[in-house]
Amino acid sequence: MDTPVSPQELVRPWRTATLVASLVAAVELVLLVIGGTFLVAKPLARAMRRHAEAQAFAPVRRLKISVPKTIAVGLPRLAREETGVYVLNGNGRAGAASKAGGRLHALGYVVVGTGNARRQDYATSVVMYRAGYRPEAQRLAHDLHVKVVGPLDGLSPNALMGGQLAIVLGAD
Repeated sequence: MDTPVSPQELVRPWRTATLVASLVAAVELVLLVIGGTFLVAKPLARAMRRHAEAQAFAPVRRLKISVPKTIAVGLPRLAREETGVYVLNGNGRAGAASKAGGRLHALGYVVVGTGNARRQDYATSVVMYRAGYRPEAQRLAHDLHVKVVGPLDGLSPNALMGGQLAIVLGAD
């Protein structure tokens, strides 16, 4: 006599079959991805190798840059008597700005003001200029034997109190 099969027993073989089929599909998917990677990787590797060889064996292009031996600065537009200089003490020595201001006045420059720089640890003196006054700054640097000349850095043109140049006195 046949024993009746319960609904639980009927479902169990289907559940097992579904899990086995899913596992087989996942393995097939992994194998397809690996195979596709090998199929695409080989031509891609060849193309990359050809490109790298072409770059490596390409003739070297030399750039010819002509650098002038001297850079023309131009002549100052303002005379020393018309050039305003703001003197800042950046070395921490008391009275250094007013002493340098007196020296500048003796050279013919107009000293528009003196004061202390934000820092007191400048190692070397710096001449700074407003836009368009580089020749005047070069002349001032030459007169005072200062080697560093550059545009205003950390100062606004308004801070110069109408002057065109600023000098920050360093320890040298």
